[in-house]
Amino acid sequence: MTSRDMDRLQRLVPWHLVGFLLAMLTGALSASAGELERTVSFVNDVIPVLTKAGCNAGGCHGKAGGGQNGFQLSLLGFEPQEDYEHLVLEGRGRRLFPADPDRSLMLMKATGQVSHGGGVRLVATSEGYSLLRQWIQQGKHFNSEGEPDLVSIVVDPARGSVKAHGYQQLKSLAHYSDGSVRDITGLALYECNDDAMAEVTDAGLVTASDIPGKVAVMVRYQGKIAVYSASVPLGAPVETLPASRNFVDELVFANLKELGVPPSPVCDDATFLRRVSIDIGGRLPTETEAREFLASADADKRDRAIESLLRSPDYADYFANKWTALLKNRRDDASDITSNFAFHSWIRDSLLANKPYDQLVRELLAATGTVIANPPVAWYKRVKDPKSQIEDVAQLFLGVRMQCAQCHHHPFERWSQDDYYGLAAFFSQVGRKPTDTRGEDLIFHKRGTAGSKNVKTGLTVKPAALGDNVGEIAPDEDPRLRLADWMSGESNPFFAKALVNRYWKHFFKRGLIEPEDDIRDTNPSTNPELLAALEDHFRKSDFNLKDLVRVIASSHAYQLSAMPNEHNLADRQNYSRYYPKRLQAEVLLDAFHQLTGATTSFANLPAGTRAVALPDNSYNKSSPFLRVFGRPESTSVCECERVQSASLAQSLHLINASDIKSKLATSNGRADRLSKEERPDAEKIGELYMVAFSREPRPDELRIALDYLAQERTDAAGKPVDKTKATRENFEDLVWALTNTKEFLFNH
Repeated sequence: MTSRDMDRLQRLVPWHLVGFLLAMLTGALSASAGELERTVSFVNDVIPVLTKAGCNAGGCHGKAGGGQNGFQLSLLGFEPQEDYEHLVLEGRGRRLFPADPDRSLMLMKATGQVSHGGGVRLVATSEGYSLLRQWIQQGKHFNSEGEPDLVSIVVDPARGSVKAHGYQQLKSLAHYSDGSVRDITGLALYECNDDAMAEVTDAGLVTASDIPGKVAVMVRYQGKIAVYSASVPLGAPVETLPASRNFVDELVFANLKELGVPPSPVCDDATFLRRVSIDIGGRLPTETEAREFLASADADKRDRAIESLLRSPDYADYFANKWTALLKNRRDDASDITSNFAFHSWIRDSLLANKPYDQLVRELLAATGTVIANPPVAWYKRVKDPKSQIEDVAQLFLGVRMQCAQCHHHPFERWSQDDYYGLAAFFSQVGRKPTDTRGEDLIFHKRGTAGSKNVKTGLTVKPAALGDNVGEIAPDEDPRLRLADWMSGESNPFFAKALVNRYWKHFFKRGLIEPEDDIRDTNPSTNPELLAALEDHFRKSDFNLKDLVRVIASSHAYQLSAMPNEHNLADRQNYSRYYPKRLQAEVLLDAFHQLTGATTSFANLPAGTRAVALPDNSYNKSSPFLRVFGRPESTSVCECERVQSASLAQSLHLINASDIKSKLATSNGRADRLSKEERPDAEKIGELYMVAFSREPRPDELRIALDYLAQERTDAAGKPVDKTKATRENFEDLVWALTNTKEFLFNH
């Protein structure tokens, strides 16, 4: 048949019938028995090939990304029936050509024979191409009678150890409902959770780098997940370990010994006091505190310092600042000030009183009434939609990101749309009534049957916990109370784990699971035994937040030096040393005030209010410092909203911003006072170093500072500056120099 004959046939007959007619004319239906021996399944064979080739990814033809050129497939093939219709029935049947499968538009584009924006996705000699070709030739069947369902996939090996720059070939197997097992190594998708530690090919070959630690490879096939976990040991001798003070030390040091990563020694007293004061109280130690601590010979002085900080209002201020930002205590209107202040005060007072964490969460989720009578109601002012409520609750309190499951099966997890709407149903009976106060609602429980409509299926889903059943909920029972009961229950695998992982990151810069709010089977902990022990301890302490802080801060693992040794410089996840972290915007501003003796006035707050005690985001507008150094606007439950990275704007601000200059030169500030005092300059310099770094200056630092203070100043004309003015300006310069050091800007 000539091309002209084919064109005429296309105009007369619908394209999806052309293949059948041509097959009859050319005898293509008489394919060999060997080729048609096994019926190729659309679900079990075709979808995996399309997924492996990336055709149904969000950036290509995946519906979540819009679907290129109108060709839409469900993301990662989670809706095979829809995909079948898109492939076979749409596009006038032009995508598939049974009479001559190799001329099918889908195959010609995938192999690059026809221009394709996604480039070449398949090679004509590959297993995937062969399966697609055979499926088209066999008649494009969706399903055959008695076709088994995929039950699970496994990866072999599931765990192992790979030497630096070593290899491990993975084998992936699919288990079906009829008991059959299929090798899917070439069709499965592989993804490493840390590309710097290891790489994995499309064929499942893992190559480790020279960074020691734990790495995982996710294996995905048809909505099923398996994980390969590997240790990459350094292999250095670990001969001496710091003494273990609690189970944290035992498990951290055991992991380091297994990996062959020697830890750094325990830090000195000055470093510890500054570190723990920042991490628990959000402030620098005072000069008096630092001198008394350094002078003390008591063996338990570090534990006593921790206890003092936990009892102080500074602890409550600092952690209330953390939680109010995550709980979106945001001021969008002047009328929000009442709820902002009330909500912040409730969290602060709860932390100061050491209210059990499960009780705090319960009071928040099940809040009813008005803001004045019951401040946690303020959360419902910012988070109104049930979908937003469950997404925030899941991410913040369970460490589970549910956003993807609203539209499709979670690509990295087992959560489906029904799981999403089952969780949303807990908030479906939240009622609102306007009050006499502008912008404030009365929150109450509406009597009725709780449920949430799945927008895809149109069915109403009853309240259901993640992977668990909470039973029938009576119409007069508030579903949120049942949710709170489940969250704090012993069988809940998320609640305690999410909190201890979040707090571990607060103190160590890196969570045991990273990101800290993305807890899933495909993102395993770098030290599973430690995470489980922390979780168990937190439960047994009745969710005692202060006790958790105490256990972490009193461990030698937390008190290790930040200085690396010859072996642990590359370590980024095993806590063989303390990982320095930049001071948060509020902490840095307070530290600047503490060193300079200046203050910042904040509207509607008493004079001298610390930046870490600010109740909401509105103060960012009036403080250039807080904006530049990344104080969050409280729009997200993700801690990633807080900017911790350095920037050119920050450097320029510290160098010559007007607010910095005014604080350095403030009347009766530290530089002004020191310039007027009649005592040796060495003592004055010692005071500055003790406030800034909780230590005395080293001999070379003292000499440089003394030489600078002794210099005479001249004006633009070269004339000597008044001695009193010159001395004050020299002290201002010295203070400014200290604030620009890494030792000041970092907790180390």
